Amino acid sequence: MEVIIAPAAELAVLAADAIEALLRRRSDAVLGLATGSSPLAVYDELARRHAEAGLSFARARGFMLDEYVGLPAEHPERYRNVIEREIAARVGWPAERVQGPDGLAADLEGACAAYEAAIRDAGGVDLQLLGVGTDGHVAFNEPGSSLASRTRIKTLTRQTREDNARFFDGDVEAVPHHCLTQGLGTIMEARHLVLLATGRGKAEAVHRVVEGAVSAMWPGSVLQLHPHVTVLVDDAAASRLQLADYYRQTYASKPAWQGL
Repeated sequence: MEVIIAPAAELAVLAADAIEALLRRRSDAVLGLATGSSPLAVYDELARRHAEAGLSFARARGFMLDEYVGLPAEHPERYRNVIEREIAARVGWPAERVQGPDGLAADLEGACAAYEAAIRDAGGVDLQLLGVGTDGHVAFNEPGSSLASRTRIKTLTRQTREDNARFFDGDVEAVPHHCLTQGLGTIMEARHLVLLATGRGKAEAVHRVVEGAVSAMWPGSVLQLHPHVTVLVDDAAASRLQLADYYRQTYASKPAWQGL
């Protein structure tokens, strides 16, 4: 696991660098897309590179991490709409090449199985963007989730719904109670995981995920078992890390030619 501590604006550039390098190398790469606040600056940077440097997403595939259950198709916070608004439409990404789990399916379990099959049929995810919740969840794998879990229906914790109420005009009761989410086992099959976290509110979760025991109580801690993880955090989010000075030293000594 590589931990990079840098200003938030630099973190977005680093994540975009990794995605651009992948797409320049393989135009048909498969990208894993996250929602929430953490990836927004990354999407802004990718949109800029598309407009100014011709970075193409035309042949790439995209798979979303999760989706709310039951939000109307036109709801602005339905994650399929968020991804379309924040990245896909801005880079000319063909709609049929970006997929998410179907939170409006009549058969939700069937939709989860179909989503797993779609990821598998695409050859798996090459680079997966991740955020982390204040309780250590990644995607919507709440505390107590199986570390081997697959795409499935999950009930959101009160904490997660309170954290996400900011996207629903502050009304926690407007936040759905259920979601479809890639499981931790699904996420761990991506070839490169890039986790972003900023702000002091994420400091405890970052500490537990990076340096704590691997435990279902802090689901993101399973990332410690992955062979290629990059954790991008600002000073505030890194404030609880016991090895923060070592991480800074390692990054400062990193060869210029070595990417993420």
